[in-house]
Amino acid sequence: MASYADRLTRFQDSLTDQADLVFFPMGTDLDYLTGIHRDIPNYGRNLHPGMWLEGAWIAPGKAPILTVPRMTAEFGNPGGLDAFDVRVLGDWDDPATLVSGILDELGIGDAPRIAVSDNAEAETLIELQALRPDTAFASGTALLRPIRVIKDADEIAKLREAGRITEAAFAATIKQMKIGMTELDVLSELDHQMKAHGSLGPSFTTSMYNTGPDISLEFGNKLKSWPRKLEPPTSVLFDFGAVLDGMCYDFGRTACMGAPSDEQLKVHRLIMESQAAGIAALKAGAVTCEEVDKAARDVLEDAGYGHAFRHRLGHGIGWDVHEPPFLTKGDATPVREGMIFTIEPSIFQDGDVSARVEDCIVARPGGGEALTSGFQDLIVIE
Repeated sequence: MASYADRLTRFQDSLTDQADLVFFPMGTDLDYLTGIHRDIPNYGRNLHPGMWLEGAWIAPGKAPILTVPRMTAEFGNPGGLDAFDVRVLGDWDDPATLVSGILDELGIGDAPRIAVSDNAEAETLIELQALRPDTAFASGTALLRPIRVIKDADEIAKLREAGRITEAAFAATIKQMKIGMTELDVLSELDHQMKAHGSLGPSFTTSMYNTGPDISLEFGNKLKSWPRKLEPPTSVLFDFGAVLDGMCYDFGRTACMGAPSDEQLKVHRLIMESQAAGIAALKAGAVTCEEVDKAARDVLEDAGYGHAFRHRLGHGIGWDVHEPPFLTKGDATPVREGMIFTIEPSIFQDGDVSARVEDCIVARPGGGEALTSGFQDLIVIE
């Protein structure tokens, strides 16, 4: 089981021939290496002076240096900073002067190779280029990816617990659901229950995709869909997940408002059979990602619903909700033990019956290991 210190050392050792310096802002990459967890994001940006330097400067063979604006140090209070060399930028200090001194201290001369997280601000690169005009920039996320893609026992245990929180929140929400509630009522209850059961918040925007005869799918049109009342024969398709200790869960089930029709029962049975085929196919060391996708997709194709399975079968997951590789046609990445994927087949039919299911699955030599497995039957709200 790797500790944060082990991960950091392993990553630094890998940099010798790839980068002279890596900058990771507060975010997923830094969280994975140090345990300094990022906070719930804001919709509108909340800037502090010198925000572009907020993060860690990591060079081979040297202790990382963390730089944070005063507002972050005093009010953001990210846990774990006390274990590192932290430099605080005062409100009236010049961030370029602070970073210039750090570059000199770390021995970063002319024409350096500097890698940054894929999620770094463009302002960071602009400011670094001004300090070292001949910098060759690279993706620090890509350098870290080979370490991140295989989850160790501790990561799997954390994600399993995030799944438990997710299912517990779902069970509590189902108990509160009644015919005539609005989409917003249910979504708000889910978000509340995840926090009440121990999640920092939703790992992504909690979503529902609801259809039925004469009921349109409203992908992304939240202000239009939220006020809609859930009346029979609506199919309610859930998509949400909890956050635990820096890791993200992703989960989905289908519910029926009122007694289900034969078609609702059939469509739900098919997506469960498709998921079961995908889980069974997730054999580490024996298949590629696209082969797993095909195993699940063939179930729906053979039943005549292939046209309604509109997306890839699944995606890598862990410290981000979506991580490479992907279970999709054209991704020939070999499946390795310890990779975790969502397996989430669906049948989406606008103005007709739809269904989806989703769980996080660990790749094992004999097939996938599901981290959640409750609610296998179609849920009926009466």
